Amino acid sequence: MNNQRSFFFNVDWVTVFIYLALCIIGWFNIHAAVYDERHPSIIDFETNYGKQFMFMIVALVVGIVILLLESRLITALAPTFYGVSVFLLMLVLVIGRNVGGNQAWISLGGGFRLQPSEFAKFATCLLLARYLSGPSVKVTEFRSFLIAAAIIGFPMVLILLQPDMGSTLVFYSLIFVLYREGLSPYTLIVSALFIALFLASILYNHFYVIAVISTIALLIIILFRKNRRLVVTMLTGLAICIAFIFSVKFIYNHVLQPHQKVRIDIVLGITSDLRGKGYNVNQSKIAIGSGKFWGKGYLHGTQTKYSFVPAQSTDFIFCTIGEEWGFAGSMVVLGLYLFLVLRIIFIAERQRSPFTRIYGYGVASVIFFHVAINIATAIGLAPVIGIPLPFISYGGSSLLSFTIFLFVLLKLDSNRMGIV
Repeated sequence: MNNQRSFFFNVDWVTVFIYLALCIIGWFNIHAAVYDERHPSIIDFETNYGKQFMFMIVALVVGIVILLLESRLITALAPTFYGVSVFLLMLVLVIGRNVGGNQAWISLGGGFRLQPSEFAKFATCLLLARYLSGPSVKVTEFRSFLIAAAIIGFPMVLILLQPDMGSTLVFYSLIFVLYREGLSPYTLIVSALFIALFLASILYNHFYVIAVISTIALLIIILFRKNRRLVVTMLTGLAICIAFIFSVKFIYNHVLQPHQKVRIDIVLGITSDLRGKGYNVNQSKIAIGSGKFWGKGYLHGTQTKYSFVPAQSTDFIFCTIGEEWGFAGSMVVLGLYLFLVLRIIFIAERQRSPFTRIYGYGVASVIFFHVAINIATAIGLAPVIGIPLPFISYGGSSLLSFTIFLFVLLKLDSNRMGIV
């Protein structure tokens, strides 16, 4: 019993090493991104890199505390964590501080702020895992699927009201958790088709898009007209697609903010605004490209040094890595992330507890989505939606929330032989 409560008992130290490596890489690159010659020390607390060091220490202490907790306590508190996160998401809509057009922050004084949406991701994964691991819950059943979707969807709606489109989309990655638990693969295929339909609706006249999908549906109906079930399915699907196309146009023209539409237009090549809304991405691409294979060296990046890229220590931290450490350094960082995600999946699959397995896939999905979208944004393959690079971007809320995310999994895994 004492061995089970020991800090060193069965902890996956490979994952801990990757975590520490990414945190240290982030700390040094934040130092490079916002380097101030008047404050050269990397632990100067008057600078962002000094504050990040403090965030790292706090996060590590929190991680150690989590490893010392009782595993069953984490499971029992899942509804409480979810309720608190929902309350904070409501509170931020009332007293939140507006930063960059999003009312997503609660001021804590002393220059520190809390972003509730970061912790809502953790709480949602925890409650989703608890619900789906219930004895009579099957995600293939409509009622179970509806409740799971509500657990994911409620925080999404509150975050969308801020409005923080980036954090809202992160929750959509939890569809991979539902897929792992038995959701039909057709759901993923349909999701991919709707994404394609979304892009087509923006790029082309919606009447042309409707004409194309109607023609395809009509041909299938003619070929399989004897199959009444298929005919009904195709007609229903066609009606849903047409309604979706019109809804996309409405949302694009009347719901999205002007800066959000411009960002989408720039990525899709509809418009070019290299000195306006497209400035960040263009400068980021220049910085990454100028690093070539080996990079310009630590603190020698010209794009970085002269602050050509806004938000370079947060949303665009990857361009600092690309410029100063080059293609080689970028591949090392990507390799660490790939190794981390695969390790988390490995940890999830070796569990006896369905709760831990489901939660593990939630952690993997959220981290993968963050990494993929953040880097795609930095190289111009995705619109700027403002989500951080896990463990690397500057910010206490982000680092602490991802640390909690990961160390809760490590704690649950360390006791995997005792929990079913």
